[in-house]
Amino acid sequence: MAVEFLLVDDDNDDSDLIFEVLKEVNSEVQYTYAMDGPEAFDMLANGYAPNIIFLDINMPGMNGWQCLTKLKANEQYKHIPVIMYSTSSYQHEIDKAFELGALAFFTKPNHYFLLKKNMKIIIDALADNTLHTLEKTVLESMTPSEKKP
Repeated sequence: MAVEFLLVDDDNDDSDLIFEVLKEVNSEVQYTYAMDGPEAFDMLANGYAPNIIFLDINMPGMNGWQCLTKLKANEQYKHIPVIMYSTSSYQHEIDKAFELGALAFFTKPNHYFLLKKNMKIIIDALADNTLHTLEKTVLESMTPSEKKP
């Protein structure tokens, strides 16, 4: 199954890293990048149909919350799974993501191998048609040694 992955993020470094990892995880993944919510909606309105949207919370203009709310309010787009991600891992943000209809929440990890592990989980679930099993999941973002006791 070909996977169309849309990343919406205003940080070029983060997008470059994510796309590098995606290529390693599955070279057949097709990925597209939008700098912000309005650009993503322009792409969707012009017929682009991703299998998943990876949406950064902190963006200027239309932030990730506004974009998620608009996606889930639109009959044409609300079926597209959205994974919210951020540098923050505050519980209120995780709760808000799920309340607004995000499939999962992902804190940007500090380690390449954790990013790769999480992307593999997501892409494998898409390819196996088991993405629903990630519903309301908070993907791991710290190594065991970084976790507080």
